[in-house]
Amino acid sequence: MAITQAIANAFKKQLLEGDASFKSSGGDVFKLALYTSSATLNSTTTAYSATNEVGNTGTYAAGGDPLTGQSTNIGTGTGKGVAFVDFADLSFTGVTLTARGAMIYNTSSAVTNATVCVLDFGGNKTATSGTFTIQFPAFTTAAAILRISG
Repeated sequence: MAITQAIANAFKKQLLEGDASFKSSGGDVFKLALYTSSATLNSTTTAYSATNEVGNTGTYAAGGDPLTGQSTNIGTGTGKGVAFVDFADLSFTGVTLTARGAMIYNTSSAVTNATVCVLDFGGNKTATSGTFTIQFPAFTTAAAILRISG
C-alpha cells in the first residue's frame, strides 16, 4: 500500500472537457478526505472511496470536509503562464487520528466525487485529542497546491 502525490490523470481529462470550476463564487465544491498508510492512492485514483480513510473522530467524518476560500490566478514574470489555485487551510478539531495522506475531490463533477489530486504527507501525521490542520502552501506559481504550466 502506498500514497503517491499526484494530480489525478482523470482530472486532467475533466479539465479539458470543462468539468471542473475553481471559481471563488459559484464554482464546484471540492472536499478533502484523510487516509491512513494502508491506502493506495496515486495518479490513477479516479474517485473518492472510504477504503482506508481515517475513522470518524471529533469534527472529522467520512468524506472529510469541503474546502473553502478557493481562488485562482495566472503567473507573471518568472512564473508567466502558470495557472494556479489555492484553498483556505482546513482544520479538524477534537480529533484523535493518524493520517498518511489526503485526497482532494470534486463533489460537483459529472463523475461522482472525482479525484483532483492525492497528497502524500511524507509520513504519518498524528493528532491526539487535538486539532489536525491541513496547511496549504503559498499561493504562488512555484508553491500552490495545484499548478498547471506548459
